[in-house]
Amino acid sequence: MRESTIEARLVREVERIGGLAPKFVSPGNSGVPDRLVILPNGQTVYVETKAPGKPLKPLQAKWAKELTKRGHRHYKIDSYADIDRFIAEVMPK
Repeated sequence: MRESTIEARLVREVERIGGLAPKFVSPGNSGVPDRLVILPNGQTVYVETKAPGKPLKPLQAKWAKELTKRGHRHYKIDSYADIDRFIAEVMPK
């Protein structure tokens, strides 16, 4: 399975629960997460999608650490099961 397949499903599932998942691009800042997930209950979550079993690259891991250190949630998603867990955790109650 390809990373793009995982990413497309993530976007569909986030939209299904009323959220948005725009591509996150920050020129000059390599390694930023792939998606900025904006949920209807005021939550914003950063998500890095990967092909199954692929680890974060060093700059991606650095961004994950910096975001979580500042109180933001960051997820690495590399499977449909990860997407299901993510949706269950962030779905508006």
